[in-house]
Amino acid sequence: MTGRAAEQQEPQQPQEPQEPQEPQRLRVVVADDQAAVREPLAAVLALAEGIEVVAAAANGTEVLAAVAAGPVDVVLMDLRMPVMDGIETTRRLAGEHPQVAVVVLTTFADDDSILGALGAGARGYLTKNAGRQDITRAIRAAAAGQSVLDREVQDRLLATVRAKAPAPARPLPEDLTPREREVLALIGQGLPNRGIAEQLFISEATVKTHINNLFAKAGIRDRPDAVRRAIASGLA
Repeated sequence: MTGRAAEQQEPQQPQEPQEPQEPQRLRVVVADDQAAVREPLAAVLALAEGIEVVAAAANGTEVLAAVAAGPVDVVLMDLRMPVMDGIETTRRLAGEHPQVAVVVLTTFADDDSILGALGAGARGYLTKNAGRQDITRAIRAAAAGQSVLDREVQDRLLATVRAKAPAPARPLPEDLTPREREVLALIGQGLPNRGIAEQLFISEATVKTHINNLFAKAGIRDRPDAVRRAIASGLA
């Protein structure tokens, strides 16, 4: 291009600065058959940063209808509900809407309830003495594909698994690093990601990386399976 042609070229107009996009809010359905629990809980969660309560349901059928009307990211699920209970609803969601995470919030922490809910596909399990921060943390973790169990539930689950743990069906792979074995041992003791990070003086992001690697190497399906493998392998 000659100098004269460059002079004749029209100057480019400055581009309008783009406004930063607001982070997407997590869309939550609150399910509880008691209005005295359901409505205050929905109101409290609606005030939490990054969370939008899109529906409140009194039974599993209403949950499925709300999710079908969607979009929904997380269902905060009571277990004992009429028409369709929380375990059956969780099972239906896992089959029909696997992108929707379920966090159980219930007064029941017996073995049948815990194992039934986790077996149906729930990613989190809290009892109703959990505080607002615990609940919102569990919702965010479940939406990110993580599992959150409160301390009482962890203790019951560990006791049940230890009582029923068979001899190791397959040994842990030899290529697990020492750090991955440490992480697996702490999972076997019931520690959540935050607790593991504090114990090992590393970040939660690093913990997640170790968990992803050891799950892939050892063929571990989920957190309860990791607990079983840790106990059966003598790490916990």
